[in-house]
Amino acid sequence: MAGARRLSAVDQGWPLARPFAISRGVKTEARVVVCEVEDADGHAGRGECVPYAHYGETVDSVIHQIGEVADAVAEGISRRGLLDALPPGAARNAVDCALWDLECKQAGKRAWELAGLPEPVPAVTAETIGIASPQEMATQARRLAKAPLLKIKLDGADVRARLGAVRDAAPEARLVVDPNEGWDLHRLENLASFLVDIGVEMLEQPVPAHGDDILRGLSYPVPICADESCHTARDLDRLVGLYDMVNVKLDKTGGLTAALDLADAALERGFGLMVGCMVATSLAMAPATLLMGRARVVDLDGPLLLREDRVPGLAFSGGRIHPPEPDLWG
Repeated sequence: MAGARRLSAVDQGWPLARPFAISRGVKTEARVVVCEVEDADGHAGRGECVPYAHYGETVDSVIHQIGEVADAVAEGISRRGLLDALPPGAARNAVDCALWDLECKQAGKRAWELAGLPEPVPAVTAETIGIASPQEMATQARRLAKAPLLKIKLDGADVRARLGAVRDAAPEARLVVDPNEGWDLHRLENLASFLVDIGVEMLEQPVPAHGDDILRGLSYPVPICADESCHTARDLDRLVGLYDMVNVKLDKTGGLTAALDLADAALERGFGLMVGCMVATSLAMAPATLLMGRARVVDLDGPLLLREDRVPGLAFSGGRIHPPEPDLWG
């Protein structure tokens, strides 16, 4: 009975295998919030989110937001109803994914079946190299040299040296680059031919989201993907003419329900899809695997950056991520 559903949330810390640097700072731990929704029959669904300071979120604020919908969840709020009850962001993501998981456990079906999608199959995922000296980035690249796809984090410094070092260390890998809003138009234009020559296939959010109108009318030789500029389907109209692709992340959309809406709307408008993640465990990645079949670029390597993942976790092999087993999620 829906009225007997109980909502809970806890925060967890997962140490990283090594410090991980992007243009905004260095992480040594993944801080996540895990939400659980349990029904009167003992079925329980889980969802995991990452509170993100860049969007004004903290662990405490996210747990508080989740608590605000406890009564609505107990009374049987639907996932569609949740879209109105909480704003896009980490809290809604955790609750939405927990509701998906609960529905799967109750129905004895997989999430892709409930969503009316084809069964997910293993997909190549990017493996990420954080910002460091060119020498250290080359070391990271050699460690990942057999990975089919590398994602290179950069800021505005030593771009050619860093990318050149990675390319020399991993000559066969496909490359995508993510400056995390760290470039300006001058740097973007100056690097265009270099990025083509070195074989970069996609450039993710090179300029700040608040100033990305400078991309309008820019004819760029490498596809540009919106990340920080695109949270939900409501953002898409403004992004037409600025970006070629959009990065769908469940912590931005506020759950799988809204992520599927964003994916559908983006494809209708002619955008290519990337499916991405924050640094988190396999529980956070699992719902996003439903989007892999439609994505040009899959970037769900968050668990590979951890010292250890939760058990059971997702399987990674040969540069590919495998869909979750039902005892993990969905």
